[in-house]
Amino acid sequence: MPVSKYRQPLPPDSKISFPQFGNYGIAMEHLIQKGLGMTYVMPPRMTRHTLELGARYAPDSVCAPFKLNLGCFLECIDAGADTLIQTGGTCRLGYYGELHEQILRDMGKDVRFVNFAECDFSRPKTFVDEFRELKPDLDIKRFTAAAVETVRMVNAIDEVDALFRRRIGFAEDPRAMDAIRTNWLKQLRMADGIKQIELLRKATVRMLENQKVNMPKHPIRVGVVGEFFTIMDPFSNHDIEYELAHMGVLVDRWMDMTNCMYHYRSRKMLPRIKEYAHYNMGATAMATIDAALHYAKSGFDGIIHVKSAGCTPEIDAIPALQNISADYHVPILYLSFDTQTSETGLNTRLEAFYDMISMRKQARK
Repeated sequence: MPVSKYRQPLPPDSKISFPQFGNYGIAMEHLIQKGLGMTYVMPPRMTRHTLELGARYAPDSVCAPFKLNLGCFLECIDAGADTLIQTGGTCRLGYYGELHEQILRDMGKDVRFVNFAECDFSRPKTFVDEFRELKPDLDIKRFTAAAVETVRMVNAIDEVDALFRRRIGFAEDPRAMDAIRTNWLKQLRMADGIKQIELLRKATVRMLENQKVNMPKHPIRVGVVGEFFTIMDPFSNHDIEYELAHMGVLVDRWMDMTNCMYHYRSRKMLPRIKEYAHYNMGATAMATIDAALHYAKSGFDGIIHVKSAGCTPEIDAIPALQNISADYHVPILYLSFDTQTSETGLNTRLEAFYDMISMRKQARK
């Protein structure tokens, strides 16, 4: 089957899917169904089976996100998807999407593969052009409205998640907060229009803020930095933010889709980190250094660097992080995830890191 099949217009009965990535699948579903008027197949939540499935057919040395995406594609196909969307390609594997497609073709999977790797978040028109190529009769007005709503969904998801991270570790009733977030995502999936999205967002923020919390005056603060996919996908990082929160840590993470869309500009980051990096090392390395420096200057008690094993841009960022750690006397825990990462071993390291920064904080009082 020729690879160029993806460049042909999509049939109106296409069943489209996108790899599981945090809670952003809700926004993608909205864009596909309302903006294109096509069916979206929501991928199942990632599990160990997803990772093992992807690892079975992917090159051994490739990163865990690649394997997870491949496993998710295969699960999407099993769920009925006939068209797959890929946006990867900005890392060292510039042919990320092409390799996924070739593996699926070699496996005999008769699916369309749409690769948006060349699109640019700072230039929305690039996405419109790609969608118009797939759907020549694209209703621009309808698609634009859906795209605006989709972006607002992403913003709302990030805002609620950030608030949840800051409060869940100190909540008197963590189960109630979990239930609020679960219900929020369920209702957001049914939201239609900016007004409904805003009403849901405001109501959810209000409910989370009304939950009683027992936060100390000076809580232990940890900033999480690192590679785009692993840092934002809870399954990929064994939900370390949740684990930290339940240790009584106030967790902050700059990297999310909202900041990537609006604030990730290397030309603005480079002047801020000029003492530690002089050029763009690719992928999310610049944001990693920039965020780590911000946390260090802000007096955070510790920083955790998250990446997939073998991620070259993040490996390149480590010397800069080590210099920041030395200059600002802030401990940094380096975590690298692959298909063999043990949750038990990870929790042991998190607990040891917590004990260390907790003792340092007590000693400084």
